[in-house]
Amino acid sequence: MATLAGASLARAASEEDAPEMKVNAATAAEIAKLPRVKQTLVEPPFMPEHEQAASGGPRIIEVTLPIIEKKMQIDDEGTEIWALTFGGSVPGPMIVAHEGDYVEVTLQNLATNMMEHNIDFHSATGALGGGAITKVLPGEQVVMRWKATKPGVFVYHCAPGDVMIPYHVLHGMSGAVMVLPRDGLKDAQGKPFKYDRAYFIGEQDYYIPRDETGAYKKYEVAGEDMADSLDVMRTLTPTHEVFNGKVGALTGEGAMKAKVGETVLFVHAQATRDTRPHLIGGHGDLVWEAGSFNDKPDTNLETWLIRGGSAGAMTYTFQQPGVYAYVNHNLIEAVLLGATAHVVVEGDWNDDLMVQVQKPGPIQTT
Repeated sequence: MATLAGASLARAASEEDAPEMKVNAATAAEIAKLPRVKQTLVEPPFMPEHEQAASGGPRIIEVTLPIIEKKMQIDDEGTEIWALTFGGSVPGPMIVAHEGDYVEVTLQNLATNMMEHNIDFHSATGALGGGAITKVLPGEQVVMRWKATKPGVFVYHCAPGDVMIPYHVLHGMSGAVMVLPRDGLKDAQGKPFKYDRAYFIGEQDYYIPRDETGAYKKYEVAGEDMADSLDVMRTLTPTHEVFNGKVGALTGEGAMKAKVGETVLFVHAQATRDTRPHLIGGHGDLVWEAGSFNDKPDTNLETWLIRGGSAGAMTYTFQQPGVYAYVNHNLIEAVLLGATAHVVVEGDWNDDLMVQVQKPGPIQTT
């Protein structure tokens, strides 16, 4: 009797599963009919070309993301790290989609690399964000597809397991995804909103070991620093806190550009530590601090919080020309550790907004 009961239950389960299997098969067939678009990724702070409001229905966005292990200099003093990168940059490139799109990622672990890698998309739905199904050894590639169900900005990062998770992330393996609502962004009143330029700032904390003299150590191959680096990481005290891979990456020739009257979208991501972006001389006109575009943005913020392991977005319409400093307003990290960027803004000065009433001179007494 028990055997018959078991068989009946098995048949019932099979019959119950059948409709779901048909639904899945139909869904797969529908996905196969969607138009495919290859997205050309670019090095941050720039973003790939994209529509702000989708002009058509859902698409499959094809992305190729090579993993490159390479030696990088992270300051002007010659400090080096064997960076583990998505696409060869720190942070990895921004991926842009619209809600309802599918993102199909070809993850390539180059044969010249030393380590196993994978990718965890905070924007994806499913255990480990795809980390379990994207593990690749050197010389291998894997293809993963995920559906963009949540509008907002999200971190992605490498997560091979155990101590290799912080080791890989803190050697540069993180980036971000922006999922726009199909009809574009909305302001605080729910009205359609557009930006003129967009920049991606990836904040990275490094933990570089020192030798017995206090000098930063250098290593011949990727992974050679693992034991030393883990010891420094356990202090929770970074030696460098930088934007886009190195001290000064977004200053001088690398500074972001804008013009008076332009509205600029800034996406800021930090995979491990809380950070407090601040635009000196400007404001967060609209701020999606936690990254969700489904939520009403905050307005007119002076400083905003990006939680470790997340991304946030801010827009500002520049009113005055000049060189604006965009900083982590933990000023120790901004000034001493490197978390400073510049935005060079062109245009005409408005004395009504700011003017020097009196030039510096001797203190006058009455």
